[in-house]
Amino acid sequence: MALTASRGIFRGIVLAVGLVGAAVGVAPVTDGRDPASFQLDISTDAARRWGVPDFLILEDKSSIQPRWSRRVVGYLTTRDGVALRYSVLLPKGKGPFPVVINYSGYDPGAIGGYSYLRNNSAMSTSIDTSLLEGGYAVMGVNARGTGCSEGLFDFLGPAYGTDGADAVEWAAVQPWSNGSIGMANWSWAGMSQIATASERPPHLKAIAPGMALTDPRSDSWAIGGVPSQGFVSGWWMFLHSRWLSVVRSADVERDSRCLAQAERNFISGETAAVNLPSLLIRHPLRDDWIERRTILNKANRINVPVLSMEAFQDEATTVRAGYYHEVLDPKQLWLVATNGNHDLYESLQFRSTLLSFFDHFLKSKSNGFEKRPHVEIWQEAISMPGAVSHAKDEQARAGWVVRRESFPVPVRVVELELQGGHRLAFEGSTAAAATEDATDSYEYPVEGPTVNVEWNKSSWGGLSPAWKTGSAIYTSAPLSRSVVIYGPASADLWISSTQSDTDVQVTLTEVRPDNQERFVQRGWLRLSNRALDASRSTSTRPWACDRPDCIQALSPGVPVLGRVELAKVSHAFRAGSRIRVWIDAPSATGSNRFDHSSLQSTNTIWHDAAHPSKLVMGELADVGVPGAVTVCEQVLMQPCRL
Repeated sequence: MALTASRGIFRGIVLAVGLVGAAVGVAPVTDGRDPASFQLDISTDAARRWGVPDFLILEDKSSIQPRWSRRVVGYLTTRDGVALRYSVLLPKGKGPFPVVINYSGYDPGAIGGYSYLRNNSAMSTSIDTSLLEGGYAVMGVNARGTGCSEGLFDFLGPAYGTDGADAVEWAAVQPWSNGSIGMANWSWAGMSQIATASERPPHLKAIAPGMALTDPRSDSWAIGGVPSQGFVSGWWMFLHSRWLSVVRSADVERDSRCLAQAERNFISGETAAVNLPSLLIRHPLRDDWIERRTILNKANRINVPVLSMEAFQDEATTVRAGYYHEVLDPKQLWLVATNGNHDLYESLQFRSTLLSFFDHFLKSKSNGFEKRPHVEIWQEAISMPGAVSHAKDEQARAGWVVRRESFPVPVRVVELELQGGHRLAFEGSTAAAATEDATDSYEYPVEGPTVNVEWNKSSWGGLSPAWKTGSAIYTSAPLSRSVVIYGPASADLWISSTQSDTDVQVTLTEVRPDNQERFVQRGWLRLSNRALDASRSTSTRPWACDRPDCIQALSPGVPVLGRVELAKVSHAFRAGSRIRVWIDAPSATGSNRFDHSSLQSTNTIWHDAAHPSKLVMGELADVGVPGAVTVCEQVLMQPCRL
């Protein structure tokens, strides 16, 4: 669902302007019109007809050189008769070749076309180039009802996985294919791999999904039960811009079938039965419609090797991903986890792993990949200072790495008690005196500061002028030793409110000895959604029941236990630093903008013997933490402030 830093609207939706030499097998415009001005006019007209704002149409004068020997385009037919648009780029050399599929609703069915040659594609043209140079055919397929594909668009609907399986089996029997099929890419193209592999197509040999949603409501649409419509609205505009890039290519190629279908898809996309923002308003609570789009429910059927990448501070889809790794065969899973943003799948450091993975499982190379540690946790990942666009993501690399031989990763559970005097007690801290206040109140809703909302810069927003009365803050004493956390965390808070419902945001930070405060992770909870699924919850990860019959209002003034999930993260709190927790009203975090409860109230945090509020985290054992502290501005998506 790539409303991304490098390809999303916050880095500009670039629609190509200018003429490019024709790709293999594609005829250029030949009727004497000025291609540059014509294409701009076409895109502007289409944008106005289909509701895409003109500001999303930007000139992009970059270009890439074709690295393929031949391009094959056309339509494949699914089991229920729907025609899906595909485009295949064949590597140089003698085939047939192993095939890597990019499948989503953006623009993969147009790879290699006019827009793609202008580096205007949702996914990475650089990754495609690496695969082509590695001897892989690269195949893009558009989901039904998107781009030029026929059918009715249904985001993550039941046909999404079966369509993907049909595409795999179709590719396996083509003359340019040797029948060994893999899938790659991230975001929506990562979700497609999980949905497809769950159908167990016989010729699928390996998948490499990154930055996915598998439980879209809890991962993105309503995190902790707090609606995040702000992300979906922006993503819907981004999706339209991707289809406009398809229109641009189809027009240059004189593809009347594609143009006609794209027009139909744009029109149907605004109907109540298809438009995702409308559907989410119509389904405000978890129900059967949402369950049918929860691909986590079938992920345990995946029986091929999986290379997964995730970014802890993912500003688009978040890092949660339904924790689908837990339902896979751990012997078949390799996980790369890192601090950073949604598009770090483009990292060249990760790409070497990606190519080695496919070489082993698609080409049967004896390169020792199967002997690699199954978990690689990047710490303090950085990139080139001042780098912009995809270069920042390609150059991203780990500051240092923690490796574990197997998944799941064992951790030691640590608890930090909230105490009077706004203290956070950790291992041997002196207990609060009995005479100290057992509650702390704050005025709601005073939003906490925004984090990482600028498309090319990890940063804090400013504190509200009312932050002192609108937040509850707890800080530990300086740590006597370094603590490296990993996995989800749970802020187990006893809370009361003067209203029947309220929303809670918990922000975890590190206060360094130089008083720089670094962002670590965030979590949210609508307190009426506090009931838990006991079968899935652990001490460090609350799992909400999140069904209508579990919703329960507050009784004003009566404390309840609300366990706020902070999605998985890894971070090194060095000796001498302090751990801090902020509690306030939800605020924009990356692309997530929350429609939180606006009812004014006084919320109270309780922390006495009968109401032990605490932060529960997992600690990694036997980690040698480098003594040198990475410069704040270099660490990806973990901004500092004084």
